[in-house]
Amino acid sequence: MSVNEHIRYEPDDACPPPVSIGVALQGVVISLANTVLFVTITFRAGGQSEHYLAWAVFSALVIGGAITALQAGRVRRLGAGHVLMTGAGPHFIAISVLALKEGGLSMLASLIVASSLIPFALAAWLPLLRRIITPVVSGTALMLIAVTVMSIAFDRLKEVPEGTPLSAGLSVAAVTIGVATVLAMRATGVWRFWAPLIGIASGCAAAAYLGLYDVQPVIQAPYFAMPDIAAWPGLDLRPSAEFWALLPVFAIVSLVTAVKTSGDGVVIQQISRVRPRAIDFRLVQGSVNTNGVGALLSGIAGTPPTVVYTPSCVSLINLTGVAARSVGYAIGIILFGLAFLPKAATILLTIPTPVMGAFLLMIMGLLFVEGMRTVFQDGLDQRKALVVGVALAIGVSIENQHIFADLLGGTWGASLDNGMTVGVLAAILLTSFMELTSPRRRRLAVELDISALPEIDAFLHGLASKIGWNDASAERLRAAGEEALSSLLQLGGTYATDNAPQLILVARPDNGTVEMEFLAVFEEENIEDQLAYLSEQVEVPEESEVSFRLLRHYASSVRHRKYHGIDIVTVQVDGLR
Repeated sequence: MSVNEHIRYEPDDACPPPVSIGVALQGVVISLANTVLFVTITFRAGGQSEHYLAWAVFSALVIGGAITALQAGRVRRLGAGHVLMTGAGPHFIAISVLALKEGGLSMLASLIVASSLIPFALAAWLPLLRRIITPVVSGTALMLIAVTVMSIAFDRLKEVPEGTPLSAGLSVAAVTIGVATVLAMRATGVWRFWAPLIGIASGCAAAAYLGLYDVQPVIQAPYFAMPDIAAWPGLDLRPSAEFWALLPVFAIVSLVTAVKTSGDGVVIQQISRVRPRAIDFRLVQGSVNTNGVGALLSGIAGTPPTVVYTPSCVSLINLTGVAARSVGYAIGIILFGLAFLPKAATILLTIPTPVMGAFLLMIMGLLFVEGMRTVFQDGLDQRKALVVGVALAIGVSIENQHIFADLLGGTWGASLDNGMTVGVLAAILLTSFMELTSPRRRRLAVELDISALPEIDAFLHGLASKIGWNDASAERLRAAGEEALSSLLQLGGTYATDNAPQLILVARPDNGTVEMEFLAVFEEENIEDQLAYLSEQVEVPEESEVSFRLLRHYASSVRHRKYHGIDIVTVQVDGLR
């Protein structure tokens, strides 16, 4: 088992308050900068006033702080139980600008509220959607989002005051990107962690030298102020045709963001412990639900939906070695307090547009790479490569071409002329086609009880005969099924015959292997953790460990995913030649 030797405090450890606050302050700087910058980029690109921008930043900081604190806890089905910094992100920039131009602030708020239901649905249906919303689909979506926003970011580089040469904006952008990139590539320790902010500061210095930076708003901003409630846009309770045309686009981006959040929940569990455990997908569902709450609150307030700042979270934990949940609580409280200190936010609001555009270009480049990594994490065979290639080709080609607007009119064609929407739909349809045309799965429903063993054995024996496996391979498959059942019963405890939970066994043969899925409900322990534990012990097994050892012997892989209400244990068995 891999070991994260740099971790000093795990999520449930009692971390000294000075350490928690010190680490939290580092996280706050990143969260504050990201939130203010992305909110500013969104609403300035949408042509909104500085008055509304101040309200949007206030709301985003309050909501981001509250959701960050909630992610650190576990309240029923909310919370990831880990440090997950959240705030406004880049994913909704392009479609938010489109919504602002089509219907204004109230329609944008209503679209965000409506699409915020998607994360809750995904969290509830996560076990069922695992074969459709795959890493290939979510990774392709991230790449398409990055490509869509890159054009907006590049347009920001050319926004300079009247009478100022265009070269000034491009020069400022070059300084921003150059300094941040060089530091990120060559700096070590804390300097690498601060690379983006140092790049932004360098860009601002260059902008001031070229006459593009006005510091008067910072000087005039008060240290403390209450929000102007009059700036709240309200909700559009009478949806227009433009609302229904853009709703599918917002729903797809919400789905992609929710899938990304589920991946973030997995990553943060892997890097937060000295000895990583099997992933608890109940915490993953909690992180997705919590981000859904953030999106709902953001829509009501009229500010961009929250996302998880995963790269920043990973960097913070890796650099400090502190993954204690108390850090998440501290970050949330500090962000909430900063929302009432306008001068701190104004420093970021006055950053020249070319600097923000350059920063956004860097973020979109990293988001594109993150999409590539997501695609590759599950393996990339010829069929998956075709899905990615076709979806990207369609999405990139159709972006801003106005093909469907000419066919269906500007209102309804707007959603289909969005390259991200069409590209993600293509990826989902192609993935669904692969799933539907794959070898047929065979299903058996029994009680989770040792008395079900003869039925399971007969089921697997019949499957092995149908696919032409020899006697040795069939025996291996049946033995793996028997030991999987025995292992599950050991974790699940003893049940009365009339009260035993149902066990569903789904088996699918494919290219010389059989994948078995056992769906049931268990207690807290995880089979993957048991197998990892056994691999570190001397080979003198206790009686209770025999089934786990035999399962490890017969199966080529074992994965145990715990969700709310259902557990899925996947056992893969290779045939013998």
